[in-house]
Amino acid sequence: PERGCLRAWAAHSRVLVRRWTAARCGGEARQLRRQQRDEFGELLLRIRGLPAALPALPLELTVLYNSLLFTVGACDSAIKREAEGIRQGLLRVLEACGACGQDLGTEELWQKVLQEVTVEELQAPLHRLGALQAAWWLAAGRLGSVAGLFQLLSTAEEPGRSHCSEGQNKLLSLIKAWRVAPEGTSLPLLQSAKDLKEILYTTAAFLQGLQELEAGNFPTALSLLQEAAGGFCSKKILAQIYTCLGCCAQRMGKPQTALQHLKRALQVDFQCLPALSHAAAVYHELGETDVELQALTLLYEALGKNPPAAASSSPYFLIRTELLVHTPVLASLLRHHHPSEVKYLLAQRCLQDGRVADALEHYLDFLSLLQEGLQQQVPLDGSSAVPRIPEVFLEAASALEQAGRHQDAITVCEEVISRTTDLIPRVLRVEERLEQPECSSPGAELAGGLLSQKKESLCCLAWRAAGYLHQGWAWAKLGESKEAVTQFSRCLSDLLRLQLHGSGVKPTENLPAEVEVLQKIRLLSLIGRGTQFLELGRHKEALLDFQHSLQISPGDPAAASYLVQALWKLNRKQEAAAQWQKLSQSSPGENGQQRGQGRPLPLYLVSCLQQAMFPHSEPLARSIQDYLGTAAQDTS
Repeated sequence: PERGCLRAWAAHSRVLVRRWTAARCGGEARQLRRQQRDEFGELLLRIRGLPAALPALPLELTVLYNSLLFTVGACDSAIKREAEGIRQGLLRVLEACGACGQDLGTEELWQKVLQEVTVEELQAPLHRLGALQAAWWLAAGRLGSVAGLFQLLSTAEEPGRSHCSEGQNKLLSLIKAWRVAPEGTSLPLLQSAKDLKEILYTTAAFLQGLQELEAGNFPTALSLLQEAAGGFCSKKILAQIYTCLGCCAQRMGKPQTALQHLKRALQVDFQCLPALSHAAAVYHELGETDVELQALTLLYEALGKNPPAAASSSPYFLIRTELLVHTPVLASLLRHHHPSEVKYLLAQRCLQDGRVADALEHYLDFLSLLQEGLQQQVPLDGSSAVPRIPEVFLEAASALEQAGRHQDAITVCEEVISRTTDLIPRVLRVEERLEQPECSSPGAELAGGLLSQKKESLCCLAWRAAGYLHQGWAWAKLGESKEAVTQFSRCLSDLLRLQLHGSGVKPTENLPAEVEVLQKIRLLSLIGRGTQFLELGRHKEALLDFQHSLQISPGDPAAASYLVQALWKLNRKQEAAAQWQKLSQSSPGENGQQRGQGRPLPLYLVSCLQQAMFPHSEPLARSIQDYLGTAAQDTS
């Protein structure tokens, strides 16, 4: 009776495999996977209803292999848990051989089975099951366990033989050395062990390449990723591997090589949009703005379309590399940008490159997207290319100013000012260093929360002050000097809330980034108000602002030049000439170093910095030179 059952079950297994082979590429494949998973599961339960016996084990292990393949394929997502079915199969093998292994872990269980079970008919089914176990462990990142398992599999075939030469990757050498047993026709497989071996090899190379890339071992990562690219995988995975190769080459300082890999990724799978995103970043690094903007435009257009079905050139397999590789580093490298993020990048790059009209168009499009609930579409937690929303508003205001739309810039800044007014304390005390307390120290969590809150207050203060600063320059461009003075004064009044405590070092040394930005805003606002005082003929007040500017930033060329002008207008010609000589004797390099010292300015302040530059005044220079010449003659 048992033999009759085995023959019937074997025939049923063959029917299920043939049904899947005929229908796996059709439109109902997904539904069929679930149905056949259930049928294989029921068949396996019936087989296990009999006591474990050696004659039945080849069929049982083959049905288990096919059942597990359907279990993985039916979920159509990454493998996330241990294959308990494999463990039960190994215990059944030991039971049939009169042994026990209930108390053993999975790795120890495999070691016991492969070392003690020598029945020839069980070697091929056990090796196939071992390949499935390797797939589960690869998905869990247990590369050491995989290497140990293939070492056992190879040792069982050829005891005493070394399968890894010096300089070769151990895991890849072990997988390559594993000999797949010939498959019989009596018990067909849903996926051959030979194909599974190729997928495991590609996956192992890909995973190790990603590990080395994350660790910064770029030459090793490059070699492993290249090995993976030559392996057995779908077009989708091949494009991902080429994208990772491009990122690796970029980090090695080889942008042209990076571009070759990224272009190859797009040739393989034009839907691999992260490759296009990385290519735009490489072009940005190379300073090729035209091509970078073209890439970003293509990316934006592609993201706005409904993507077609994922590219694939290989036959359909239940175990695929896609299911085994899902590491955080890969997710980071392949992160898909939201169209709004790309729209912002276009605006930002255009503004940085001085393409004001294009920048303004992109910023206005982006601001309109904000009204459609962009906060729910784009992560604004630092992982996105989009900065904090007030900064975007201020950048848009900067573009409006540069485009001559000063009244619109004033309106945009008013939005920033009104939204941040209630978020700033009346007094904001800040130490020179805002250091995060160690987690192990008492009260570290509370201190960390207070620090985060203080940084947020500093950001809000910077945005509000920058709003007033932009409004001041906008009113100045409109010829409304009195209104400009009012806005500059509001900016400076806001900045009085900041109280900096420390040892009295230079203003830009050891300061938190937020405080350094506030110091720069204070400098630009004083210069701006001073220029408007000059326009109004209030020369003494202008002089005080320029003197204060030089206290904040000693040697600043704009403040020093305006100071000369104010002194000259006050008829303090000797002081003006002395300051002019001092300024003339400083080298251009020193001036540039002074202006560019510290951290890079936020993009929304760059236009203010440009407006604060002293316009070259030929009449003033000639008058001072004439004065110095006359003074020299009088002295002689």
